[in-house]
Amino acid sequence: MKSFLKFVAIIFGIIILSISLVILGCWFRYRSIVDQQAKSISHSLASEFPRSALVNPFIGTGGVPWTCAYNFPGASLPFGVVRLSPETASMITNDKGLNTSGYFYGDNKMIGFSHTRLVGTGATDGGHFLFQPVNQAELTDRDPVEIRYKYTHRNELAYPGYYGVDFPEKGIKVELTSTRRVGIHRYTFSGVEKPGIFMDVTHTIGEKQSNDGYLNIKNEYEIEGHARTFGSFAGRYGGIKVYFAARFSAPIKTFGIWNSGQYSDQSASEKGDEITAHFSFDSHQLELQLAISHVSMENAWENLKYEVGEKDFDQVTEEALKSWEDRLSSVSITGGNIEQQTNFYTALYRSFQMPTIFSDVNGEYLGFDKRVHRADGFDYFTDMSIWDTFRTTHPLYNLIAVKDQRNMIESLILMAKQGGWLPRWPSGNGYTNSMLGSASDIVISEAYQKGICDFDVEFAYQNMKKIALASTPDGAAFSGRRGNNDCVQYGYCPADSMDQAVSRTLEYAWSDYSISLLANALGYREDAEMFRSRSMNYKNVWNPETQYFQPRNADGTFDDHFKPLLLTYVDGDETYTNDYVEGSALQWRWAPFFDAPGLIELFDSKSYFIDELDKFFENSDYEIGYWYPGSHYWHGNEPDIHAPYLFNHAGRPDLTQKWVRWILGNKYMNRYDGLDGNDDAATLSAWYIFSALGFYPVAGTDVYQLGAPLFEKAEVNLENGSLEIVAENYGPDRIYADKIWLNDSLLNRTWIKHREIANGGVLKFEMSRTPPIR
Repeated sequence: MKSFLKFVAIIFGIIILSISLVILGCWFRYRSIVDQQAKSISHSLASEFPRSALVNPFIGTGGVPWTCAYNFPGASLPFGVVRLSPETASMITNDKGLNTSGYFYGDNKMIGFSHTRLVGTGATDGGHFLFQPVNQAELTDRDPVEIRYKYTHRNELAYPGYYGVDFPEKGIKVELTSTRRVGIHRYTFSGVEKPGIFMDVTHTIGEKQSNDGYLNIKNEYEIEGHARTFGSFAGRYGGIKVYFAARFSAPIKTFGIWNSGQYSDQSASEKGDEITAHFSFDSHQLELQLAISHVSMENAWENLKYEVGEKDFDQVTEEALKSWEDRLSSVSITGGNIEQQTNFYTALYRSFQMPTIFSDVNGEYLGFDKRVHRADGFDYFTDMSIWDTFRTTHPLYNLIAVKDQRNMIESLILMAKQGGWLPRWPSGNGYTNSMLGSASDIVISEAYQKGICDFDVEFAYQNMKKIALASTPDGAAFSGRRGNNDCVQYGYCPADSMDQAVSRTLEYAWSDYSISLLANALGYREDAEMFRSRSMNYKNVWNPETQYFQPRNADGTFDDHFKPLLLTYVDGDETYTNDYVEGSALQWRWAPFFDAPGLIELFDSKSYFIDELDKFFENSDYEIGYWYPGSHYWHGNEPDIHAPYLFNHAGRPDLTQKWVRWILGNKYMNRYDGLDGNDDAATLSAWYIFSALGFYPVAGTDVYQLGAPLFEKAEVNLENGSLEIVAENYGPDRIYADKIWLNDSLLNRTWIKHREIANGGVLKFEMSRTPPIR
C-alpha cells in the first residue's frame, strides 16, 4: 500500500511540475516581447491616437485557465456585435483553446479567425463563421477542419480596431479590422503557390453544438449563408441563428464545399449541420468583408453596404481607431507611470466592448418573443452580464455613456415586454438565467436616480414588483427570484428549502433596497417603506454567535454545516458551501454594501469590524490570477470587490485608501495575466477606472464613496459638463488624502452624491505619505 501511495505521489508531482512548467513557459514567452510590442504600438499611434496607443488588448487573455480574465485581442468597435479575433489551440492537446473567448495567450497554434464571442465571461458562446487563409496546393478533398498554424507573440500586433499576425513559415500575413456589424480581413500571401481560404460555416468556440448551416456562392465575388449555434447561453433558449453576407476583393477561381464530410466542387449551394468550404484566388493580397445579422441575410447585405460600402481595409481601420479614440477621450489623465496609464486605458477600452448592439442598421432585431421588431431611433442591446456589471460597469455608463445606458435600459424593458420579465443576464434573444437575483432592478433604479428618466419607468417598476413579491411561475422562461415565496414568508431564504440560500437573501435585499429608492422617486411612499423594510431581511441570516451570514432553516435554527473559510470551488459535494455562490462565507460576510452602517452594527463592535475587515485583506493572496484564489479577499470575483470602501463607514478612510491603492498596484498588471479573474464584461475593468479616479459607486443608489486618486489629474467628460479631479502634493508614495474639496468646499464626509458632480466641477484631494491623524 505504501509503495502504491508513493507511486501516486510521484505521478501527481510530475503532473504538477508539468503544469507549472507550461505556465512558467507562457510567462517567459510574454515577458520577452511585451516591451517590443508596447514600443511599436506607441511609436506609430501616439501622435494622432494617444489614448488608443496606451491600450494593450492582450491584457487578460491568458494565465491560469480558470482564473483567466477571458478577454480577447481581436478587432471590434464600441459595443459592436462583430468581435473579429483569432482562435487558438492548446499547445498540449491540440484542442481548441482554454479561453472562453477563443484566444488563450499560452497556446501556440491558431485555428482561424471568427466574428463573434462574449467578453470576459465564463460562458462560451459565438465563434461564428471562421476563416483561415491557406495554401490551396496543400489542400485535398478531405475536410481540413484540423488546420493549425504555429505562431509566436512577437509576430502579433494589436490595438483598438486592429489585429495582425504573421505566419512566416506559411508565407501568410493576417490583418483584421471591423465596423459594428462587419468584420474585414486582409490576407497577404508571400511565395504561396495558390492563395486560398478555408471557411467553417458551422464553427463554434469550444466545441459547442451547431446545426442548420447554409452556404450559397452567389457569384464569383459574393457568398452568403447562416448557422444556428448552441453555446453555453444560446443553448439554454433554443440556439441562436446568425446570418452572414460576405464579399471578396478578388474573384473566386475555384471552390469546394464539404457537407458533413462529403465533398463537392460542383454545387454552389449546400445546407446541412456541418458545412465547410474552400476558395482559391489568383490574387496574392485579398480582402474579405463579412457582415452579420440575427434577422436575415437581406439585413446582413444591408449592414455591409451601409457600414463599409466602397471602403477598403485601411479606411475602415482608420475609422475604427478614430471611433475608439473618441470613446477613450471620455476620460483624460495626467501623471502616473506608463504601466498605470496602460492599465487605465485598457480598462476603459474593455468597458466599451460589451454589451452588444443587437439591432441591424435598419433598426430590426430579434426579440425575446422570437419575433422581429424595430428599434426606432435607438440601438437595441443584448449580452448584459448584469449580476456582475451592476456593481461597476453600468454605474460608469451613468457618467460617461449616458445615451448608451439609456438604450440599454430601453432594451431591458423591451425584453420584459416581449418576454414577460426583466432579465438578469440576457444574451442574444433569450433568457440565460445565469447567476441569481434580479439585478436589473439595481441598474434601472440607479440610472433613474441619476437623471436617466426618458424610458417607460412605470412599466419597469411594476415588472420589478412582480418579480420581487413572488416566485416566478414554474415553466417561465425567466427563473427570477427562485424560491422567493419562502423568502417572503420567512423574511430570509430558508436553507432547507433551496440552495444558495444565504447569497439569495443578500442579493434579494440589495435589489429590494434599490426598488425602495425608485418607489420613493416615483411617489409610491408605502411601496418604498415596504421594500426598504424587506431590504433589511439580510440581517435575518446573521448569526451573532459566529459573526457571519450563515444558512438558516425554516424553523429558525442555523445550519451546523458551516466552514467560513471553505470556497465553493473546492467543496466537492458542497456540504458546507451550498448556500453561497462563487465564494466563501468569509467573502460573503461583507456583501450588504448598500447598508454598510447596518452591516457594521451587526458586529460585536466597530473596532472588531475594522480588525476583521483589515485581516480579510492582510491574509489575502498577494499574487495576481493565482491558481487558488483563497478564502480571503479575492479581487477576481464580484461579491466582495466593494469591501475596501466599507472602511469609510467605520471611520477609517485611511484603510480604504490603503487597500484600494494596494489592489490597483497588485491586482492589475500590463501583461497577459494582468487581471485577477474573469473580467465579466469589464466589471473588474470598471472597478479600476472608478478607483483610479478616486471615487466608487454604491450600486443602486446615487452615492459614491471617496477614495484617493491614482493620477495627478483627471478630466471626466460628462453629458452636461466636465469633472476635474486634482491630486495636490502628488507623488507615487502619497496614497492618503488628508483633505478633500468639492468645488472649493472642504468635505467633512467620505461620500458625494451624483447630483453634486453631474454638471461637472472640481474634486480636489490633498495627498500625504501618512494617514491623517484621527
